[in-house]
Amino acid sequence: MTDTTNEEVLDEITPFTDEADREIAYRAEGTPSSAAPGERPAVIAPGAATGRRKEAIARVRLVPGSGQFKINGRTLEEYFPNKLHQQTVNEPFVTAAVEGSYDVIAKIVGGGVTGQAGALRLGIARALNAVDAEASRPALKKAGLLTRDARIKERKKAGLKKARKAPQYSKR
Repeated sequence: MTDTTNEEVLDEITPFTDEADREIAYRAEGTPSSAAPGERPAVIAPGAATGRRKEAIARVRLVPGSGQFKINGRTLEEYFPNKLHQQTVNEPFVTAAVEGSYDVIAKIVGGGVTGQAGALRLGIARALNAVDAEASRPALKKAGLLTRDARIKERKKAGLKKARKAPQYSKR
């Protein structure tokens, strides 16, 4: 198995490989398209964002729809069977009062299930902010959904068993 970081894996995959899921470029009216076929557009569509939590990275795109989720090709219930994780993922929609208004297409790599749910939540909140900042930003900001959780695992130190756990002390 090769040693690759989450960043390298994320750079290798394209976020939306299906024909129906490809990225849309919004350009000013009358401006000719400068991107050749196969190249990434200069401007990514509003509603696309990235969220991170611990080691997990979620690339999210919101599309006006009926509230369906497609996470790594699976539904929300299949990908996150735990109701707590489902609630975490839906929190930005509930806070912004737009439940069922957008379909979510996401690619998540790295981390565990809780970290992935947190990364997806941040990605959705940022995408909602990109779609309609004036309406959703105050509520999302007040709920703390636009702030990245900066807590990461502390490194192990020399002479200790873990980051802070010391070996048992023997007096004699």
